[in-house]
Amino acid sequence: MGIGSIIELLGGLGAFLFGMSYMGEGLELAAGPKMKDLLEKLTRNRFMGFLLGTLVTVVIQSSSATTVMVMGFINAGIMDLAQATGVIFGANIGTTITSVLIALDVSGLAPICICAGAVMMLYSKKKRNRYIGQVILGFGILFQGLHTMSGAMSPLKDSPVFQEFIMNAKNPLLGFVAGAVLCAVIQSSSAAVGVLQALAMQGLMPLHFAAYLICGINVGSSTPPLLSALNAKNNAKRAACIYLVFNVIGAVLFIPLVMFTPLTAVIEKLIPSSVFQISVFHILFKVVTGVLLLPCVDWVVKWTYKIIPKQAHESAFRLEYIDPNMVGSPAVMALQVGKEVQRMSDLVHKNLVDASESLIKNDLSAANQIREGEQIIDYLASEITDFLAKVNAEELPVSISEYMGCIFHAINDLEQIGDHAIKILEQAEKCSDFGQRYSEAAQEELRQIYQLDVELLDETVKRFLNREMTVEQWFSIKKKERKIIKRVTKAQSNHMERLQQKECTFEQGLTFIESLNSFSRIVNHASNIAEVAGTDTLAAGQREANL
Repeated sequence: MGIGSIIELLGGLGAFLFGMSYMGEGLELAAGPKMKDLLEKLTRNRFMGFLLGTLVTVVIQSSSATTVMVMGFINAGIMDLAQATGVIFGANIGTTITSVLIALDVSGLAPICICAGAVMMLYSKKKRNRYIGQVILGFGILFQGLHTMSGAMSPLKDSPVFQEFIMNAKNPLLGFVAGAVLCAVIQSSSAAVGVLQALAMQGLMPLHFAAYLICGINVGSSTPPLLSALNAKNNAKRAACIYLVFNVIGAVLFIPLVMFTPLTAVIEKLIPSSVFQISVFHILFKVVTGVLLLPCVDWVVKWTYKIIPKQAHESAFRLEYIDPNMVGSPAVMALQVGKEVQRMSDLVHKNLVDASESLIKNDLSAANQIREGEQIIDYLASEITDFLAKVNAEELPVSISEYMGCIFHAINDLEQIGDHAIKILEQAEKCSDFGQRYSEAAQEELRQIYQLDVELLDETVKRFLNREMTVEQWFSIKKKERKIIKRVTKAQSNHMERLQQKECTFEQGLTFIESLNSFSRIVNHASNIAEVAGTDTLAAGQREANL
């Protein structure tokens, strides 16, 4: 096998890897949101999660993509690690579909797929059709690469040294290590098994040795998730451990079976095609391991917590739902960002309530807590914005891209509301310095206004994160805005009367007016969030208002 054949082999492997990645990316872009909905709704049962993990990975052709999607759900708080474990086990089985397609030898369709996919990508006006074209093009490139690899390996048939080695190779350790290294280098178990099948097409890969290689390949396939989880959150590290446990247990089970039972001989007898034999053994490895481990999900999860224990205390200055080291599918990223914005909104809500109560009760016991909350709000605004900038550099579906754009505005308004909560706290501190307290009437006015502000904030954030708002809901929000402004105007008038009657001091009056101004500004920022909650609804509401 000369230099030319080695270069041809490497080129074919590169085309295979690129085609598989490109096809999976296209499938995820075309079906990602639907896959997300399926996983989100149907994984409460671990057996259903197992089947769904298999199905989703068959569709998107990538167990790592499925795993990242699942980790997104864990970070978003809608799936626990036990549920995710079932999906990860299923994802391991779903990866075997590539070996089945290779065994079917549809490489003759590769040129047609490359031509049809390229035409669809270049000339289709609809994004979805371009994604489908990407899938077809990736499929064609994958099998064209396989065809090139197979052709590059054909000279090995004439090499007595290679033939003697491969026919007499029965050392389990050699096969296992070679398979693990091959997969660790290629970074894809499907591609590594594809190399074995390409050799089998030339009659150069007997099953008795391929079986050991496949055991090593499956353990080596844990390398990419382990490397990607090094700087990730603890649950991502635990998911990588689960992925590793699955394949190590499979190898521990199947290597003795190959050594001491006629398993490979039975497969060879039942299935004449050597390419199919490799595919069948690969499937057996995954399915048997998955079926055996599925009832032991709780044990596997507990074991991962022993390796990566829970932290006694984690700083609040962190992203709870977004993991910047693991960028998943667009739909999952949108879900994670939404949960982080909800967290930010909850902090703003709490700060607004605490600051308002401090003002009304002339009690500064929560001042330090409020200021710490404001620091966390500012931190979240900065970190979410940085993540959005990173995400927007990727190609996103139109709906997700528009939603991410709206998040920028919502974050800014939430941060501004947090700033006004601090301004209200500062007015409370001034009152405390003066040693004065508002009258009962003034306290009641402030309490009614801030409670209406909080209600408005909560409703607008809810509508925004749900990405839906009816015309009636929009009018309801507008009605609340007008009600608050009227209350503020009335409170200002009442204050002037109390000032004239010398029921309050000039200094108190200044803090009262400044606080009312902050409450009014909060209404404006909450209104901004409502306006980006649904552009279509807003336009319809404005048209109706003009009639």
